[in-house]
Amino acid sequence: MLKIKEIKKIGVEFVPQRPATFLVVLYEMLVQLFRYSKHKKSDTMSQNETVEVLNDLIKINNDRVAGYQNAIDNTPGIDVDLKAIFRNMANESLKYSNQLKDEVVKLGGEPATGTTLSGKIYRAWDDVKASFSGNDRQSVLNACEFGEDAAQKAYKTALSSDAELPAALRQTIMDQQTALKKSHDLIKNYRDANKAVSA
Repeated sequence: MLKIKEIKKIGVEFVPQRPATFLVVLYEMLVQLFRYSKHKKSDTMSQNETVEVLNDLIKINNDRVAGYQNAIDNTPGIDVDLKAIFRNMANESLKYSNQLKDEVVKLGGEPATGTTLSGKIYRAWDDVKASFSGNDRQSVLNACEFGEDAAQKAYKTALSSDAELPAALRQTIMDQQTALKKSHDLIKNYRDANKAVSA
């Protein structure tokens, strides 16, 4: 509660009657309203940052889907094992993208629909889509492993960003990153095994 001296400091003439009590209450309400307004503005900025981070992850997952579709298209028909793995990985990213889109909508944002061509986190899958030097198994695996590195980097960047991620959302992103790391390791193992057999 403000004291009479404090009321005089802000330019309100104190008249020792009930109106002064009203002025004190009014002043305190205005201060609280100002603090609430600053807090809401901060919340909105934080929400916008979170939506931006989520949209970048949506884009990297969309890139991953497109990258694996390209890998399927560029993998010789004899490599049915790779085509099955690539389909699973594309489906994995489709699922993660949809989860992230739901979170963006919950935050009142507009989910991204494109790829990282205009995104800020990482653009490596675009390079993957253009980097097939041949349709052989090793080239496809090399390109996919490069893309998996990009996805890992994007998730690491998202988790270390300045955006204030709620605990449940942070856990969702960490769970996706862990699953994608397993996919990364699978592709790397296939690539290394293929390199050893080819040598």
